[in-house]
Amino acid sequence: MQTLEIVPQDGPRNLDGDSFTLIGENAYTISHTQAWLRDGHIKGFTVVWPAGDEERRTRMLGEMQESFSRLDMVLDPAAGANEVQSIDLVAGLEIRKPKISRSGFYVDRSGTVVTTTEVVASCGRITLDETIEAEVQTVNDETGIAVLRPRTPLAPLGVAAFQQNIPRLQSDVAVAGYSYGGVLGAPSVTFGQLADVRGLNGEQEMKRLALNALEGDAGGPVVDAGGAVVGMLLPARDGSRQLPDGVSFAANAETIRRVLEQAGVTPSATNGNGQMPPESLSERASGMTVLVSCWE
Repeated sequence: MQTLEIVPQDGPRNLDGDSFTLIGENAYTISHTQAWLRDGHIKGFTVVWPAGDEERRTRMLGEMQESFSRLDMVLDPAAGANEVQSIDLVAGLEIRKPKISRSGFYVDRSGTVVTTTEVVASCGRITLDETIEAEVQTVNDETGIAVLRPRTPLAPLGVAAFQQNIPRLQSDVAVAGYSYGGVLGAPSVTFGQLADVRGLNGEQEMKRLALNALEGDAGGPVVDAGGAVVGMLLPARDGSRQLPDGVSFAANAETIRRVLEQAGVTPSATNGNGQMPPESLSERASGMTVLVSCWE
């Protein structure tokens, strides 16, 4: 229910064993949802009312609570099968969607995240994996790197270890990211090669990759064949110049470490040069990757 547009984000929520009450409030709307679990079936009601009409809303809500009764039957699972279906709808109600979603990755055991500045601009709210509230700790517009902290400490599945050695040209790399903005529910891993240790104009703080990334991958970790982080994928550049397919750029590991240290975070480092099987590398890269969303 909390993902629906009809339920404002602010307001009290109460879970009490086999029942819950969910109240959403904003300047325009108040919604009130109550539901109960009985005999394996969840049943309840939702009332949506204009803000500023408290007397009538309270009277009507009392009538709803007083008159609510449970029926024995439940809806046929096939009901509505002939209607137009959409992942943006639940029972015909529109799901709340973020302004923009990009990727990020965990850099310490408390859940600090590195991501692209593109995803944190002009946000009313920032989330990790759509449910965990986060706040901006540092934004470095020069490098395109932002550092986020969850409002409550986390225990990530994986944490980045930054490669201290300079990777070799044409070596294998991979980027993990939410290529399709979280539609798939898990990161995708895209494989490629390191094309240059500098940008096209000789920029020392970035690398050029031969890799077909999508916009949702921006902010994701770029890892070497051993799973060490060698960079963060940057968004595609705006402008009139169209680059060939398969050209991507990443902020390098040293640049990311410098931004993190300025933010008071000491990242893990490694100088290992081993190789992992592709499936193990995908698991490692995905474990440190997180969906970062910007909401109105």
